Amino acid sequence: MSSQIIGLQEWFQTPPGQYLLEWERAQFDLAVADLFGYNALQLGLPELWALKANRMPHRWLALPEEAVEPEGPLLQRAGGAVPPATAASVDASTPKVALVTDSAALPFPPGSLDLVVLPHTLELSADPHHVLREVERVLVPEGRVVISGLNPASLWGLRQGRAHMAGRMGMSALGASKLYLPEVGDFIGPWRLRDWLRLLSFEVESDRYGCYRPAVRTEKWLQRNAWLDRAGAKWWPVFGAVYFVVAVKRVRGMRLLGPAWKPRRAPSSAPVPAVNRH
Repeated sequence: MSSQIIGLQEWFQTPPGQYLLEWERAQFDLAVADLFGYNALQLGLPELWALKANRMPHRWLALPEEAVEPEGPLLQRAGGAVPPATAASVDASTPKVALVTDSAALPFPPGSLDLVVLPHTLELSADPHHVLREVERVLVPEGRVVISGLNPASLWGLRQGRAHMAGRMGMSALGASKLYLPEVGDFIGPWRLRDWLRLLSFEVESDRYGCYRPAVRTEKWLQRNAWLDRAGAKWWPVFGAVYFVVAVKRVRGMRLLGPAWKPRRAPSSAPVPAVNRH
């Protein structure tokens, strides 16, 4: 299993990790509740069942290949396999993992999925742009992709960048051991993600930011700074620690057609002559 995946899983058990998951869970429930279709896929992050509020008949949870230890013992579950460390962190409401797949080569035919959710999936991918291209391939026209990611332009991201810089300069007091966030892949800024989506003919339907509390590690100080969530959403919304994007796949030149037949009108009854008695 990738050390980045392990680090992220362990961090989600910390107070700031639980705080972030709670906010994201509410956003996913709100975003997918009224999305209709037949097939939906969540790729990555089994700690959070992002499709829980969705009502599509076929919903799958897939793990990227790097999230599964290739030579270690696997815990078999219906339809797939999950490493014990991963399975232990999945709550009872999370469905069984359906498959383990390469994020950049999804085993679905073109235009077969109505919804794909990517909770922090792009950050852990070696080629996030290729993953988005693959998502575009498997989505039906007007299908949606829902993405969450850590915002580098936030208090959390700035503290992480400062620790990385100090580590490269050899300053032990602020070195890599002081990293606030897990050692994951590249943080993808929301502005960069918008450019990628635009290149792949996606249209951003909505975006929002959350988690404005400072980069503290304890539950006590997180609760003391809870008021910043309201203030941040009002005064500096784009500097939230996490962003959330919903985008629609647009197909140029496509026109939705109505039924080929015209409704038949009921024949009007023959007029009845009125007799004037006077």
